[in-house]
Amino acid sequence: MSDQNSAAPRSPRVRASELVGRGWLNTGGKELSLKQLRGKVVVLDFWTFCCINCLHVLEELRPIEEEFSDTLVTIGVHSPKFVHEADPDALAAAVERYEVNHPVLDDPELVTWQEYTARAWPTLVVIDPEGYVVSHMAGEGHAQNLRILVSELVAEHEAKGTLHRGDGPFVPPEPAATSLRFPGKAIPLPNGHLLVSDSSRHSLVELQSDGETVVRRIGSGKRGFKDGDASVAQFSEPGGLTLLPPHRASEVGYDLVVADTVNHALRGVNLADGTVRTLAGTGRQLMMNEEPGENLSSPWDVVWSPTTNDVVVAMAGVHQLWRFDIESSTCVPLAGTMAEGLVDGPLAESWFAQPSGLAVDRDGRVWVADSETSALRFIEFDPENPGQGTVHSAIGEGLFDFGFRDGPAAEAMMQHPLGVSALPDGSVAIADTYNGAVRRFDPNTKIVTTLAQDLAEPSDIVVVPGPNDDVPPQLLVVESAAHRVVRIQIPKEAREVDGGVHQSQRPASDIASGVVSIDVVFTPATGQKLDDRFGPSTTLRVSSTPPELLVEGAGDGQDLHRDIVIAGPESGITEGVLHVTAHAASCDADPDIEFPACHMNQQDWGVPVRIVEGADNVLRLPLHG
Repeated sequence: MSDQNSAAPRSPRVRASELVGRGWLNTGGKELSLKQLRGKVVVLDFWTFCCINCLHVLEELRPIEEEFSDTLVTIGVHSPKFVHEADPDALAAAVERYEVNHPVLDDPELVTWQEYTARAWPTLVVIDPEGYVVSHMAGEGHAQNLRILVSELVAEHEAKGTLHRGDGPFVPPEPAATSLRFPGKAIPLPNGHLLVSDSSRHSLVELQSDGETVVRRIGSGKRGFKDGDASVAQFSEPGGLTLLPPHRASEVGYDLVVADTVNHALRGVNLADGTVRTLAGTGRQLMMNEEPGENLSSPWDVVWSPTTNDVVVAMAGVHQLWRFDIESSTCVPLAGTMAEGLVDGPLAESWFAQPSGLAVDRDGRVWVADSETSALRFIEFDPENPGQGTVHSAIGEGLFDFGFRDGPAAEAMMQHPLGVSALPDGSVAIADTYNGAVRRFDPNTKIVTTLAQDLAEPSDIVVVPGPNDDVPPQLLVVESAAHRVVRIQIPKEAREVDGGVHQSQRPASDIASGVVSIDVVFTPATGQKLDDRFGPSTTLRVSSTPPELLVEGAGDGQDLHRDIVIAGPESGITEGVLHVTAHAASCDADPDIEFPACHMNQQDWGVPVRIVEGADNVLRLPLHG
């Protein structure tokens, strides 16, 4: 722990490795080198666009980039997890979708990732104006620490004469003229129209039944957090939408609940006049060791549940499902522990991984598109106690297994699905986003088939009746990366596809069997100390895949150091993944400050490991240092 007069934590001065990848975005077609960036403070942001924590860091960086616009250059190093993310067109779309306002290096082979020994998404690496690495920060919540460090580097190098002020190399792309831009979710309205969350234009769009003609917009189109009428209200990347039953809507004075994702809020909309109000959330992100209260974390989708008589929320940022009570305007956890993974069982013991799509079927089950595990999950509620129930997995194996395979559900694979819809025949349609497909799961036969392919990142599905009684129901698919809604027929005979199975490919760390020490490195920034006013300031959770990899040391604790025991050769286990979650709370150290500012740093590591006798028996993970 640093003392309050020390410098912000710095790594030993090591010359930064050159930036190597397939190409550059947001530079006007120019390649960049670190030599060109001498004189600037450089922050490398290792990210992948599927990762909710990486999206949180993009938001944390925005005000810092603005504050130090003439001295700081952020470089996004895109190091993909999923196969689809390695597609250069998909990356270019993501850079626009999430308004990444700095240059991005496309690093599909993880060359630069390995040069900087990154182990997790996201990771920040700070390079000083002379080209030396001075800090590594894994995870999110580092905004204040980063601001302090950049301020110190600017002052230090201005005094030395090694700081160069001026514009950076960012060149914004030309804006495109389309009615929708990266739409997220959609719902049918009682008047036959369609309401779409136009996520990248921060508004809601009502379309006629053709799915093309714009009737009106709700929201000014400017990123922000503001209530009011349709022309002045502001959203920030709105996502899921759900209508309340008419009698409940008349009681509370709004018809629609919106998952306002980047504002970490739920918003209510009166469809008659388009007025918007905030229902839950303060605009501040709930961090993973906080007690649930007023803050939310990246709500991605919402659905009304007649069984629980409230709104179920896919709280992607903390890997949980929550419930929003419209009478009391309270939002509380429903399922999930905040641990990231695929674990079934009672609601309070289950694990999710960025749940991103919700639907309710005719039997009252809630279906979940669990994106980071490439899984289809569902909740069966206890008929005697609707607040209790059990989580089941229909498709999916875990965080690092994905693909495109139909057939028996136990063998089927998807790739980062974002949407789900209950079909009239009792089956379930899935927007298999990174496979560009719509899939169907039949709960009776446990068979997975493909309804449509070659779509551009489908993110949601709406079931609509056919134009007459002779035409079966149809699907409206939000084709997000094509900026449109398309209509597809449900084929009489869906086809089976086998596009292969994949695992996320990252370099494995060699570790010995037996006792291995996990050291999570955290040093508070200048003027801060560990915050233990309300209990332990640090927490550490460790688990493994397969569970048998970890003989001893699994579970929760307060110390950021832990000795674990890795299975020996007799187990037959030669590789696996260590899952490590760390939190560290710090606050202002000055005793004269009555209300000190406090900050939470957090990260989930999924560290691929290979058991090699004689290898290192220490695993160091920098949270901030």
